[in-house]
Formats: sequence, C-alpha cells, structure tokens
Amino acid sequence: MALTGRKPKPQGQAVNRVKPVHDWVEVENVPYMSAPKLPTKRANGHGWLAATKRWWSAISTMPHCVLWQDSDWEFAFETAEIRAEFDEGDKRLGTELRNREKKLGLTWDSRRDMRIRYVDAVAVGEEPGEVVRLDDYRNL
Repeated sequence: MALTGRKPKPQGQAVNRVKPVHDWVEVENVPYMSAPKLPTKRANGHGWLAATKRWWSAISTMPHCVLWQDSDWEFAFETAEIRAEFDEGDKRLGTELRNREKKLGLTWDSRRDMRIRYVDAVAVGEEPGEVVRLDDYRNL
C-alpha cells in the first residue's frame, strides 16, 4: 500500500517542479460499512478483549478501507491479533503494532505519507457553482 519516494512538500516549496509520479488518492469521507467481522475466537482460542473490539470497530470503518483488497484485510486481522496481545499486557509488541498501523494508514500522518486524502462527499442532486464566461471579461 505504501508509495515510494519523499513525502510531498507544502505548495510552493517543491524542489522538483515536474508533476509527481503518484497523485493523491481521494476517498469520500464516509464510514466504510462493508468490513468483515472479527472471527469469533482468536488464533489461540481465546476471545477478543473489549479494547481490541473497539480498535477493530474504529479501524474497519475508516473511509479508505474501501481501497483494501483481501490481502489488506488479512494483514488487518493479523494486526488485530497483535493488538489483542498488546492489550493483554505484552508491551514488547508496541513497535510492531505501531509499524503495522502505519502501513494500514490509521493516522492522518500515515495517510499523508501514502497520499490518501479524505474529501467531502458530494450530495446527490447538488448543482455545481455558476460558471463565469471569460468572454465577458475580454477586451475591457
């Protein structure tokens, strides 16, 4: 999911003046409601902790989940297992969890690095703004 190259610089500070190789991926800012459910039991046979269920509920409804494929969901399930171990007290997994969450784009900063941006959804039937005719302003 991650793109290669530098992070994009603010407008006007770009060193390279050519068009970037990777454009921004714009995703409508609406919750994703088609996420798969967590399995009833974890891989070790135990149930899920409440904290892990809240975490899954938060990440599985993020708008950019619409871009995920089956392999991305499997990666998210594996990350949920690591999150469950972390929630049970194995704090050694914190670095691995943080790295995986970054790859999934769970923070604003990681989405910026992957050039994913949320845009407001356009209401159905909403009319675009009035277009100004340039001929009216020529030869003033």
